[in-house]
Amino acid sequence: MSLNQDEIQSVKQRFDIIGHSTALNHAIRVAIQVAPTDLTVLINGESGSGKESFSKIIHNLSSRKHGQFIAINCGAIPEGTIDSELFGHEKGSFTGATDARKGYFEVTNGGTIFLDEIGEMPLGTQSRLLRILENGEFIKVGSSKSQKTDVRVVAATNVNLLEAVQKGKFREDLYYRLNTVPLTVPPLRERGNDIDLLFRKFSADFAEKYRVKPIKLSEEAKTILISYRWPGNIRQLKNIAEQISILEIERDISADTLKTYLPKSGGSLLPALLGDVAGVADSGMSERDLLYKIFFDLRKDVNDLKQFVFEMVSRGGITNEAPINPSGLFSGMANPGNQHLTEDGLKKPEKSNVVPALPEVEDEDMDFEKVLDISHETEEESLLLEQQEKEMILKALKKNHNRRKNAARDLGISERTLYRKIKLFGIEE
Repeated sequence: MSLNQDEIQSVKQRFDIIGHSTALNHAIRVAIQVAPTDLTVLINGESGSGKESFSKIIHNLSSRKHGQFIAINCGAIPEGTIDSELFGHEKGSFTGATDARKGYFEVTNGGTIFLDEIGEMPLGTQSRLLRILENGEFIKVGSSKSQKTDVRVVAATNVNLLEAVQKGKFREDLYYRLNTVPLTVPPLRERGNDIDLLFRKFSADFAEKYRVKPIKLSEEAKTILISYRWPGNIRQLKNIAEQISILEIERDISADTLKTYLPKSGGSLLPALLGDVAGVADSGMSERDLLYKIFFDLRKDVNDLKQFVFEMVSRGGITNEAPINPSGLFSGMANPGNQHLTEDGLKKPEKSNVVPALPEVEDEDMDFEKVLDISHETEEESLLLEQQEKEMILKALKKNHNRRKNAARDLGISERTLYRKIKLFGIEE
């Protein structure tokens, strides 16, 4: 089926899609052509690029348009409850299941389910989903009875599912079953002048919302806007348009003014992972989570060293042969004169019974156990970090009006991680 530009433009107007780039038009064309069928569609695209809009196009142009449409973020549902959410559960099937519940696949019978972030779905749930795609059957949690459903599945991902398959994090058979018709939504940086069109649209919307004069970019500012990488895609562009619309008194925006709102780096300012460091790259940890882990491990090492010195003092094993550097308790532990090279070229100190001396003190009756007993510090520091983390979460939730997805984005963690933290700290939303 050949589609002309008028048909594509009509769909853009109906679903409020702005832009004329070739890649965008191709994605819309694929969505229009596949909509009348019942084929499963896998939408690929970066976070914030507008994948959900294409799932709505597919649903509303299909024979299921009068049925229900449900969009589900698989990464936002805790692993322990996702099966119940999708497939339902029977009364008493688990603690807290006081009543039977219908899942989304039962409720949406005859309609369309959009599974966003499908790569975050647990492997067990993937098996259940595969059964629905193959024969339209599912079993509620806590039941042994198979039920039928007629639901079209449109999935989306911002990760490479083939790589996830190779790492054992995603079922290969499910991948090929979902990928019946692949559809790729282009990132904003590849859409050229569409960036300026979107910025002007957002600026006009915010001018009307806040009753101010619309902002206008200089030609140089437009060039910077279009050449920026936009790692957050349309979501990031919209946020910046809103910030400038609210904060700038002068409505003609120069290049220098625009630069103050653009991060100096197109990506994260946190250090990048080089390769697979002890499997961390494959662990699913965010950079922020990784840094927390490094800090906690470092603190543990320091506390272990302090505890070692405390134990040596208790046993009377420390002498006053060498002065200790007051600014660093362990700076005197190495003895350069007793070092030799190992096979790997590293210096290794020879065994020595000499432990660095304590600083001299005037009071001979001083209780050294009180001086070096730091066993309480670990607990106090841990409580302090937890309190700071709780305060950060509360501020993010308050700022985003308790919208966990937005709060998680501000904190730089996944929504699932934020959910666990809310439960851990007993935060009431």
